[in-house]
Amino acid sequence: MPAKLGSVMEGIVKGITNFGAFIQLPDGETGLVHISEVARIYVRDINDFLKENDRVIVKVISIDPRGKIGLSIKQVEVMAAGESGYQKGRLAASFEEKLNKFLKESDEKQTHLRRSTEAKRGGRGSARREE
Repeated sequence: MPAKLGSVMEGIVKGITNFGAFIQLPDGETGLVHISEVARIYVRDINDFLKENDRVIVKVISIDPRGKIGLSIKQVEVMAAGESGYQKGRLAASFEEKLNKFLKESDEKQTHLRRSTEAKRGGRGSARREE
């Protein structure tokens, strides 16, 4: 099946670079998943998400006149989340988990900063000696 704009297919990761991953499609063609199209979150290191010979589902997002094929894994995940209630619920739960973790870490940092600042000022309500 030749790659057509908008089609979704399975491919195999054949190479990884610092800017993306090369995916071999079923018809033998190779396309590139740019690092910005790997996941819905910021990807610092693509190796945290993909390894060579991994099977991935990709969507064809561009085909330029020279035949270069642009692919996306992120857009397939978005499609799956919209179609399946379970997936959508899981994504929402994941967001809630991340938010709770952020709030907890933020509170811990704020508490640490307050203690540090109070120690330098002598703390709240500390008795000052008058001589």
